[in-house]
Amino acid sequence: MTWIWFLLIGALAGWLAGRIMRGRGFGILGNIIVGIIGGFLGGWLFGLIGLEAKASFMGSLVTATVGAVFAIWVVRLISR
Repeated sequence: MTWIWFLLIGALAGWLAGRIMRGRGFGILGNIIVGIIGGFLGGWLFGLIGLEAKASFMGSLVTATVGAVFAIWVVRLISR
């Protein structure tokens, strides 16, 4: 059951990040991948500035979305 939540949060975070960064998303598999990478990046970024998201659905979603937005921003910055 944990893996299902992990994938669901990854998909939602990837989709939200795609919408925030003025895109249409990346398809279901792309959203999951971007969201999972975002989860790791978000956790790392929050740790750098001393923030901690509680182990809840919303905390995980916010952390993964922030990380996914950051990942998309970096990729777009590099690809220019």
